[in-house]
Amino acid sequence: MKYQEINLVPHKSALMHSPANVLNEDICLPAALIKKSALKNNIRWMQDYANARGVSLAPHGKTTMTPWIFQQQQKAGAWAIGVGSAWQASIAMFAGIERVLMVNQLVGKANMTLVSQLKHKHPSVDYLCCVDSEANARTLSAFFNQKGQTLDVLIELGVPGGRCGCRSAEQALTLAAQVAGLPGLRLRGLELYEGVLHGENPQPEIETLLRDAASLACRMERYVDGEFLLTGAGSVWYDVVCNIWLAAEKPANCRIAIRPGCYITHDSGIYQEAQDRLMARDRIACDLGGDLVSALELVAMVQSVPESDRAIVNFGKRDSAFDAGLPQPVAHYRQGKPLASPVETVETTGIMDQHAMLKLEAGVDVQVGDILVFSTSHPCLTFDKWKALLLVDDEYNVLDELETAF
Repeated sequence: MKYQEINLVPHKSALMHSPANVLNEDICLPAALIKKSALKNNIRWMQDYANARGVSLAPHGKTTMTPWIFQQQQKAGAWAIGVGSAWQASIAMFAGIERVLMVNQLVGKANMTLVSQLKHKHPSVDYLCCVDSEANARTLSAFFNQKGQTLDVLIELGVPGGRCGCRSAEQALTLAAQVAGLPGLRLRGLELYEGVLHGENPQPEIETLLRDAASLACRMERYVDGEFLLTGAGSVWYDVVCNIWLAAEKPANCRIAIRPGCYITHDSGIYQEAQDRLMARDRIACDLGGDLVSALELVAMVQSVPESDRAIVNFGKRDSAFDAGLPQPVAHYRQGKPLASPVETVETTGIMDQHAMLKLEAGVDVQVGDILVFSTSHPCLTFDKWKALLLVDDEYNVLDELETAF
């Protein structure tokens, strides 16, 4: 028997009452929540930023893999949705997304077949993927030409020691010329991801990469008919990408598209730190008014207080990201009511598959059955642990169940 046939509950944070309120224990905890007001703020803020800079926004959908969120981003003005695989592209098209940037290489007969079928089923959708080698380009050419289809591609520019991408401008230019001569392929522009550059101060190296990319785009221009797409930028350096590319010489008919993803729910960890640095260096971001806010919360229950300075909460690695800092408590409730306890002194010190260990300062009153709300860091790796996240209002009333498609 397939487990999907067990219809008692649809997912691990199932609603057991309707209407449901998280603080009234109407849902199975732990649960991952998205505050609707914060989500709307973040969608508006990043779209306003892109509009203010005069660039297109192509949010990276792999962060959430939530069709409803894709739709909200497109309604707000997103030019495209970015994805990382053929499967993710299929979800974006299912959601009604009009332009899908697969910022990755399309490899393997099955994945090519899926994309071919998607292009046949959704002929009006503008689908693009990346190439960084003659071998991949020739394989794609043979496959799609035999299908009587044209695949739109971007040359990917990488860095030594990074991930995919041509390792030099000359290699990329040679590949562009090869792609332009292959049947079944159409060259649309140049793609990179500056986030592969790390270090204590990677900004100078990132700026050099961006300037080199703009120069390369000018040399590639003759191989691209129509609009030239120049795209990069994750959730950390999107202001720098805009600054360099907007000031640089580039193809005459050039569209710049930035691809942040984690902004959608933001966090209280690594991306809050990155956004603080961005706001300190970017006047345009400051002039917009407001800022990104954390929209993703984890809610769990205290299941044991085995020692006076130690509490165990019923969430773990199966429920939350833990690669960039552990979830930390930000609010404390008992029997549906907020407590004025100094929750900021409570620290998550360890995490296992289904348990989180909290250190309690003297005098902090935490009891079995209490509900704690946690902030998170690195939203991508929390989303992919849930079949559905709960959309809630500011009073924790459940408004909707948002299905994911990982």
